[in-house]
Amino acid sequence: MAAPELVGRLDTIVDHGADTRSLFLRLGAPLAFRPGQFISCLLPVDGETLTRPYSIASDPEQGDRLELLLNLVPGGPGSRHLFDLRPGATVRFTGPWGTFALDRAPDAETVFLAEGTGIAPIRPMLRRALATARHPLHLLYAADHPLYRDELTAPRGVVVEYVPQAALVDAAVRRWIEADADRTRHFFICGVGAVVPELRDRLRRAGYERRSVQYEKW
Repeated sequence: MAAPELVGRLDTIVDHGADTRSLFLRLGAPLAFRPGQFISCLLPVDGETLTRPYSIASDPEQGDRLELLLNLVPGGPGSRHLFDLRPGATVRFTGPWGTFALDRAPDAETVFLAEGTGIAPIRPMLRRALATARHPLHLLYAADHPLYRDELTAPRGVVVEYVPQAALVDAAVRRWIEADADRTRHFFICGVGAVVPELRDRLRRAGYERRSVQYEKW
């Protein structure tokens, strides 16, 4: 059975620079989703319908207005189509989808590792964790142009560190593998390309439980 199609109307565009934008879609009714999930946008390009997944960067408590964070991919027809849209345009989509999600903070010290626009699903996950955590929270954000910096640094209850985008693996290994023998932590990792499975494998080989290292690779 095909997933039902939904429609959002482009309400606001926020240009973050460096070919990165947030698109805010206004929905007719709130969408119920879990922090960390994504929607699949159905984009009409050259007479075809392209399906492109985008993580929801906003909170479930604001389910009638979704924020999608995206980069303009060189030669990418899907992102080009979205970048060309103007307020008032409609976007068809299905979802929410995905098991990379957080309903409440794990019963352990929790570390969020984000690379570039991989901060999109981490952002609502971190907010939910802050509301439910009984153990320390950490965010290691690797980006040459960090997004949401004021917002992410403001809340009490989470230790935030920024590193250059290429330094994510080395910083994580140094901090949570080499610094001590504690292997009870829980990790949520999101980024682009090979850095995500590399981090996943390094953490698991170091002794962290498989189920305690959750990830989303774009």
